[in-house]
Amino acid sequence: MRTIVITTEFIKLQDLLKFAGLVETGGEAKERIQNGEVRVGGEVCLQRGKKIRPGDDVLFGGDHYTVGYAD
Repeated sequence: MRTIVITTEFIKLQDLLKFAGLVETGGEAKERIQNGEVRVGGEVCLQRGKKIRPGDDVLFGGDHYTVGYAD
């Protein structure tokens, strides 16, 4: 599981995909999310603006990601 470090309370799902370098553009993030390619907490998530907070499990492309706060 890879941890993505943020400095805010949460990050939106589409922004997480872009910030982590998993997609090239916001348009690609939107398409991948709406195609059901992303799972949050084990369930398919179709909400681009879903708030991802530290400890949430995101599955994308066969890999697990979580968010953590910067020290």
